[in-house]
Amino acid sequence: MKSKTIFYCTACGNETPRWQGRCPACGAWNTIEEHVGAPATKAKPSAAAVSRKPKTLREVDCGSEVRFATGLGELDRVLGGGAVEGSLVLVSGAPGIGKSTLLLQICSELGQSRRVLYISGEESETQIKLRAQRLGVTTENLLLLSETDLTQILETARETAPDILIADSIQTLCDPDNTSSPGSVSQVKACTMALMQLAKGSGITVFVVGHVNKDGAIAGPKVLEHMVDCVLYFEGEAAHNYRILRAEKNRFGSTNEIGVFEMADHGLREVPNPSEMLLAGRPTHAPGTCVACAMEGSRPVLAEVQALVARSNFNVPRRMADGFDYNRAVLLMAVLEKRGGVNLSSSDVYINVIGGLTLNEPAADLPVVLAAASSFRDKVMDSGVAAIGEVGLTGELRAVSNLSQRLSEVRRLGFRCCLIPRQGTSQLEPPEGLEILRVRNIREAIETLL
Repeated sequence: MKSKTIFYCTACGNETPRWQGRCPACGAWNTIEEHVGAPATKAKPSAAAVSRKPKTLREVDCGSEVRFATGLGELDRVLGGGAVEGSLVLVSGAPGIGKSTLLLQICSELGQSRRVLYISGEESETQIKLRAQRLGVTTENLLLLSETDLTQILETARETAPDILIADSIQTLCDPDNTSSPGSVSQVKACTMALMQLAKGSGITVFVVGHVNKDGAIAGPKVLEHMVDCVLYFEGEAAHNYRILRAEKNRFGSTNEIGVFEMADHGLREVPNPSEMLLAGRPTHAPGTCVACAMEGSRPVLAEVQALVARSNFNVPRRMADGFDYNRAVLLMAVLEKRGGVNLSSSDVYINVIGGLTLNEPAADLPVVLAAASSFRDKVMDSGVAAIGEVGLTGELRAVSNLSQRLSEVRRLGFRCCLIPRQGTSQLEPPEGLEILRVRNIREAIETLL
């Protein structure tokens, strides 16, 4: 039977019968690729499928989910308290960021009470063992297999009956029944579907490594992220040894938590207190810097916000932000000029969050405004002062959530004073030893500190 040619969108996974310049589903340009799939056959309903009947909500047995620790507390935090039996977890990140190192390290703890099958399509068994020796992984319950054939992998899983299966990576696996090349859209979908059926049918916890493309998105169809139970992104910069693990999707927990690791000689080391790491080396007598406190899930994290305001040589001044939303930064600079009395119309403004952390919440508005004002006036702010608050379009400061937890973290790290909004904080009792300065708007905040 002749193979069927299908066109896929690499951005969203939408299928079209012919090539188009623009995807009709997501609107992306030049993302349609041709793939030759297996011949279509008419599926026959199985006996098991016919015998299944719908149940009422009361009849469904809702047993408690079984979680187990992975041996890395930061990973357990991101997963929502540990891995769930029978779940499918996708771990993605840039090449060399530490995805394989992370998964091989958890084998040391998991191998003490569970059987682990490590499938690698990129390394041989010898290479994996050398890396395991460097990481100190010596468990006897770790089985290694260098294989890319999906049929052979599933057969090995049935024979060995592991509790945890690790596939590194999904782009190297191939289904022999599919004529497409490994890493193509149809191959990735077929292999992920087979691993999902293995996890749900056998109760095996499956960890899958996924590569990212040059744009930073997971390579392959977008439907891959919809099929798995949890999507973890491993982030970091080449110039730093610190790595941040965050969940973009989690069916069994929150997606607000982050885990922080440090890449050392013997693998990844947990960083239980990321605030100290992010504030290490902070300048004490330099203008254009302010400390912000962001909530990453249930954990307050302090980060240094730096701003550089320089005279522009162009008709249209430049605005640039790293670790902070660009559009939000442009809005705050306009509010600072209109309501704060700081003339930035002829100056370039550069915003940077130190340590690779991304501040996505409104509580970082006030530190960004104060850092820019400090750099513009070339005046040094007190290094023992932190700032928390959301800035409105009229220049007013609004209270943020979890303010008590943020202030406790600010005091714990040795800060003497914290600037907070006056609105909604009259009943707040500050921690002992921390001075609270309540201000109404950004003009009053700038006059207080600068």
